[in-house]
Amino acid sequence: MDEMNRRTEEPQYDFDVSICVPVFNEEDSVQKLYEEIAAVMDAGAYRYEVIFVSDGSWDESVPRLLEATKDDPRATVIELMRNFGQTAAMAAGFDAARGEVIVPMDGDLQNDPADIPKLVAKLDENGEAPGKWDIVSGWRKDRKDGALLRKFPSKIANRIIKHLTWTTEINDFGCSLKAYRAQVLKDVTLYGEMHRFLPAICKWRGARVTDQVVNHRAREFGSSKYGLKRTFKVLLDLLTVKFLGDYGTKPIYFFGKLAAITVAVSFTAFVVAVLQKFGVMWTENGKPLSLNRNIFLLFSMMTFLISVIILMMGVLSELMVRIYYESQSLRPYKVRRKFFGGEQPDDRPTPRLQVPGGDEVSQAG
Repeated sequence: MDEMNRRTEEPQYDFDVSICVPVFNEEDSVQKLYEEIAAVMDAGAYRYEVIFVSDGSWDESVPRLLEATKDDPRATVIELMRNFGQTAAMAAGFDAARGEVIVPMDGDLQNDPADIPKLVAKLDENGEAPGKWDIVSGWRKDRKDGALLRKFPSKIANRIIKHLTWTTEINDFGCSLKAYRAQVLKDVTLYGEMHRFLPAICKWRGARVTDQVVNHRAREFGSSKYGLKRTFKVLLDLLTVKFLGDYGTKPIYFFGKLAAITVAVSFTAFVVAVLQKFGVMWTENGKPLSLNRNIFLLFSMMTFLISVIILMMGVLSELMVRIYYESQSLRPYKVRRKFFGGEQPDDRPTPRLQVPGGDEVSQAG
């Protein structure tokens, strides 16, 4: 059979674009953001939906979102039971998305909705369907944040992440505004601070990645929810991503390298101890140093062994977390309520709530 005449199975989508917006205490921003998104997407004649995920907000974010979107059937507001973090909130939005392209963005008005069409268009740049790129990442080239606490640490972090993950196409991993083909996000599990590493994770799975300069606006309302303490979490997640990218399917290679290094150190220490015993080097008052009195040898071997054990425990624990989530299909968040705007289509699924005992009951919006 001619290859061009073969049937191909293409996934069906309800929308062209799904815009996912995690928000945490952004009561002053959410209505204006929704209006900007609607204006931009309506002008582009897209079939789109907007999904706002309240990550445990305790201010008026949810009521204001409900008021702003009450007449729009393309809008969904998801309220999580508590603050699970930006990555978990983003995962909730991805799970609810029904568009061919998924565009996450921040809810603080610093990302410009006017850039969404540019990112979506670049997915098909110089290529036929399904297009040349699978992911287009926003690049805040002219970032409107404080130089000392935000821009400088971000610049250093981006350099480290770029080279450790071999994702040299991306200049700004911290920018939430990105465009993903929905297919590349399928079966990707997010937790921790992993959302910033999504392009790297997807690239390791075969996705084609590039970036696009986007506008970055100064914060109008409130203050940033993220400080320097988040940097430590990001660095730990970077180690996890690096390990999973290089050794996720072949961990024996990693442990084999550690074992080889340990053996080399042990052998070197043993040779030094033997040379001390025969008085060749580092003698004690010109006399040979017996092995049973060689504190340096004992100390170096013990401390190195402890460091290896700690490292292995950390890696194994991380693998156990992945098994826990993926084998049981658990999600890193819990939805309290889900609201749909406008008139409900007949085929719109009724939100359901899992209750103890395994039964499902209808959850009225």
